[in-house]
Parts: sequence; C-alpha cells; structure tokens
Amino acid sequence: MPRPRVGLFGGTFNPIHLGHLKAAEAVRGRFRLEAVLFIPSFLPPHKSTGNMASSEDRFRMVELALRDQPAFVPSPLEIEAPEKSYSFITLEKAGRLYPKSWLFFILGIDAYLEIKTWKSFREVLRLCLFIVISRPGYDLDKARRLLKNEENVRVSEASGKRSVPERLLSEFNVFLTPIEALDISSTEIRDKVRKGEPIAGLVPSAVEKYIREKHLYQE
Repeated sequence: MPRPRVGLFGGTFNPIHLGHLKAAEAVRGRFRLEAVLFIPSFLPPHKSTGNMASSEDRFRMVELALRDQPAFVPSPLEIEAPEKSYSFITLEKAGRLYPKSWLFFILGIDAYLEIKTWKSFREVLRLCLFIVISRPGYDLDKARRLLKNEENVRVSEASGKRSVPERLLSEFNVFLTPIEALDISSTEIRDKVRKGEPIAGLVPSAVEKYIREKHLYQE
C-alpha cells in the first residue's frame, strides 16, 4: 500500500495571498498530496521582522484563507514554539506527527537558492523530500546546479501535468517543479494597504476583510 504524502508549506504568510494558494494546489495535484500543512513561522531566521503582523494575526489569516479548502490545513507547529523557526526543528516535529508518510517540504526557488545558509541544512535534506517551485524571474538551472557536489542529493524535474509516481520518491529527493505562478508578493500587498489601495484579487476576501478590520500594515 502506498505511503501517504504530506506537504509542508512554510513561510511568514505576511499576509497569505492567492499566489500561495495556487502554488499549493498545483503541487498537491502533481505529487498527489493527501494534505498540505500551511505553517506560519514564529520568528523567521532569514527575514526582518519589521512590518510583521503578529503570529496570531498571520495564523488567523491562514485559517480564513483555508476554511473552504479541506486538503489545506493551518498548522501552528512553529508559532506555538517561541523560538526562531529553523526548518530542521519543524521537520523533526512533523516527522513525529506523520511517521509513516512521505514528507515534502514545499518552497519557492528563491528560498531554495539560499539553503546553504540554513542552520543544519544537510539534516533538512535528510528529513524530507523537496518540492522547489518556480517563480517569475528565477532560473531552474541554477537550482539544478546548486547542490551538485553534495552527497546524497539527487535532483529531478517534475514538469508537465503527470503526477509523480512512487518509485521516483525513492530515487530522488529534490524535485524542481515549474508551475504557472501568480506574480503576487506579500510585500506588494502590504505596500498597497499602507497606501490605501485596493487588494481585492490578491488575497481571499476573508483575509482582505480581516486586514481592514484589524488595521494591519498601516503606518
């Protein structure tokens, strides 16, 4: 019987937007993921905390964005731990929660290109499979070359519409995955809110309402 497949989608989600949801849906279908956990970070180690909504607000926005998406699960795995959100710690916790599942770490190519700066990055590579999704302006070839000298790193490309079969999950542990990404950024959304500009069509309507009601991202 095939092992269950669980995706882990981490980030600041400051705020979560429609680009996040479209990317998660694309990889869920291609990798036949039973669930995708959206994991807002508590204190992201690689980002400034300036103009950062509280972990409670960011988690609530994730809950609102996912409430009609049964395969997408808001996870407090990191925000319940009052420490910096190191990926290897998160993966160890997820491994205990899903001991019989394939774990897929979902991240954008820009974050993957910084993986050598991560704390214990080789441990991260040991604990999961990677789904590296393309974003506008980034070259997958650079990602393909990034860890070519690392032992036990085996890179494949999961392109097209065919789902990834079980046998490839034992052969490869990094899957470069081009998708039709929406060119939306959380930075753009925060800037628009600060300027009083509309953000409809960039975030789910419930998230837009929450941002307005809580006066988030305003000077």
